[in-house]
Amino acid sequence: MNNKEKGSLGEKIACNYLIKNNFHILEKNYRTKIGEIDLIAFKDNKLSFIEVKSRNTMNYGYPREAVNYKKQKKIIYTAKQYIMYKNIKNIDIAFDVIEVYLRDNNINHIENAFCVN
Repeated sequence: MNNKEKGSLGEKIACNYLIKNNFHILEKNYRTKIGEIDLIAFKDNKLSFIEVKSRNTMNYGYPREAVNYKKQKKIIYTAKQYIMYKNIKNIDIAFDVIEVYLRDNNINHIENAFCVN
């Protein structure tokens, strides 16, 4: 399985996990010229922008470690564009990371993994 296929599988697993946990999926792979957000979901009056990272092994560290400062800035900028485009107001915002461990089917949902500075 190549990296694109692993990523797609991880996003599908994460999406199913969110639905089972009462999130409403608003967008999948939301793209702008600047960046992409894997999943945008809504639950309990909170809009979550979610980056999904999948791994077969720990050879390259924890999946969350791939969401570095540069990646966070792209996600934040893309989220701001989404909020403006959809004219969203008066709602809590969160930036989450979901780690998907493909080998053992484990999921780690890190809520509020980073914030807007």
